[in-house]
Amino acid sequence: MKKSLLTVCACWLISLIGSAQTQMTLQEAIDYAYENNLEIKKAQLDVADAEAQILERRSSGLPSLTADVNYNHYLQVPVSTLPDAFQQLIRLGNNGELPPDFSPQVAFQLKNIFSAGLNLRTMIFDGSFFTALKAARIYKDYALEDLEARKQEVKNQVIEAYLPALIFKENQVLIEKNIKNIEALYYGTKRTYEEGFIEQLDVDRLELTLANLETEKDNLYRQEEQVINFLKLAIGFPAEQELEAVDDIETLLIPATTQDLTGINSYLHRRAYRVAEAGLGLSKLNIEYNKNLYLPSLAFNAGYNQTYQGNKLFGDPNSFWAPTFVVGLGLRVPILDGFGKDAKIERQQIAYEIAKTQRDQLRQLIDIEILNGRKQYQGATERLDNQKKNLALAEKIYNTTQIKYKEGVGTSLELSNAERDLFTTQRNYTQALYDVLVAKMNLDKVLGK
Repeated sequence: MKKSLLTVCACWLISLIGSAQTQMTLQEAIDYAYENNLEIKKAQLDVADAEAQILERRSSGLPSLTADVNYNHYLQVPVSTLPDAFQQLIRLGNNGELPPDFSPQVAFQLKNIFSAGLNLRTMIFDGSFFTALKAARIYKDYALEDLEARKQEVKNQVIEAYLPALIFKENQVLIEKNIKNIEALYYGTKRTYEEGFIEQLDVDRLELTLANLETEKDNLYRQEEQVINFLKLAIGFPAEQELEAVDDIETLLIPATTQDLTGINSYLHRRAYRVAEAGLGLSKLNIEYNKNLYLPSLAFNAGYNQTYQGNKLFGDPNSFWAPTFVVGLGLRVPILDGFGKDAKIERQQIAYEIAKTQRDQLRQLIDIEILNGRKQYQGATERLDNQKKNLALAEKIYNTTQIKYKEGVGTSLELSNAERDLFTTQRNYTQALYDVLVAKMNLDKVLGK
């Protein structure tokens, strides 16, 4: 019995832990996306690769030292045939005769050859090396700017997914409030009907209004689940876990500053523009790199080697060690390559002009985006101010109509019309609220904030 009770308690605790709901503010959702978004992780890998490229480029200009060890055993030693002149010399030294063991075939090496050595090589001058190293450093800056641009894109995606969730919560608060008011009015009207002072039609109208509100409430909760799923996708949150947006809309309604609305455009505030500038710098360095390929390159070489030869590896009296030490310079002068470098330089110049044109197009786009973003925000704030006034007026009309209805000097039709106007104004207000939040987000985005 105790074991079964413990098992039930354990399962209950596990289910509670598994169904725990995670609550996130907007900033927490953005931070979570920074840690889990795959696009950001890919951009971080690009930065790491850029750092490795700098080390790789730098290593090609530093001294390199290699060690070589070789061993060869000849199963059959190669031989060479002596020329006739050698045979004549031997005859002259042997009374005109060749020795009995004489053979015209001679081996110039022994069966075992073992060699070990060190080789040093270092660059003295290569114009393309310094350009390539500079390009690698600029590419790292490019990768860092691209990472920040990706973060900005992810931030905007998270905000776009987060704001609808807040608006749905705001609508849910309003509809819960409306249901509570209509329920109180419904039960009061029903008692009045039971006392015989009003018609059944008045009760039916309120009952229908209440049913419609309940249906709308259910729809809101179902739609909120879909919006939360989009938010999970945007931040990389597990689909099977519960998530709730808990930020306060009022805290997000931060008015735009005068600088935001009237300040001079600064292209460098935009990550995309800085990425374009970095790409333009890389394109210019590509031209310089290909031009430097026309310059000669000079390298220093040094090598030390020890070679052992013997018919036996150990104990051969005829074996010997032969040391070798050599130093030298290598000069490489490009003379003719079929005009291949000229074609590469021309192509890189064209690529540079294309990148420059794209940068200029981006400037024009930023100017238009900022202009439109400011107008969108100003229009949205004006509509929100108007909807606040309309909502206050609609609530006033509804409260007055409700009082008149309770006192018996107003009709149920007047009350229904006031309810409909109030609900419509509430929806218009929440839409205006959402429009301001989106407009502020777009303004921050085009300003590079």
